[in-house]
Amino acid sequence: MKHIAIFASGAGSNAQKIIDHFRNLSPSLSKGEGASAEVSLIICNKPGAGVLSIAEKEDIPVMFIEKEKFFRGNAYVNELKEKQIDFIVLAGFLWKIPDTLVRAFPRRIINIHPALLPKYGGKGMYGNNVHAAVLAAGEKESGITIHYVDEQYDNGDIIFQATCPVLSDDTPDSLARRIHQLEHEHFPKVIEKLVREVK
Repeated sequence: MKHIAIFASGAGSNAQKIIDHFRNLSPSLSKGEGASAEVSLIICNKPGAGVLSIAEKEDIPVMFIEKEKFFRGNAYVNELKEKQIDFIVLAGFLWKIPDTLVRAFPRRIINIHPALLPKYGGKGMYGNNVHAAVLAAGEKESGITIHYVDEQYDNGDIIFQATCPVLSDDTPDSLARRIHQLEHEHFPKVIEKLVREVK
């Protein structure tokens, strides 16, 4: 059984879908192997974030992180290793991942981005900022990108993309709703596949 840590700063809708996915896996659904992993830890940098209520409801431990230690200390690598974390999932986590953590978990940290990278990525490109930029550019489609995390924002190797149309009357909020549907549909399944491949 692999142990997943989810890093989240917000409401936690993707975290909930991932937790549900691994809890609901049965042998009949996963080629006789049962669940390959479980969400063992929620990492949060924002007091009051909705994901904390999810962690409490699901009885999953929470670790709060603070900026100084994350960026100038050990990036909580020791604590993650002590908790036997195998894989890290960023689900609406807005801080850049420090090099120390990237090196400690090579190709074991993934992120989901609400656009089709390499377009509309980089610092400040999150949430409705992304959707507003997509609409302002007159794009005909948008989507999600699941990618490995490296030392730069939204730059790691792309693992998976899915698309949806951008409609003529879309607002950032209406586009966000379709993007969320794609995230909830695909992110847990892609995580499961990747976790199974971790040695």
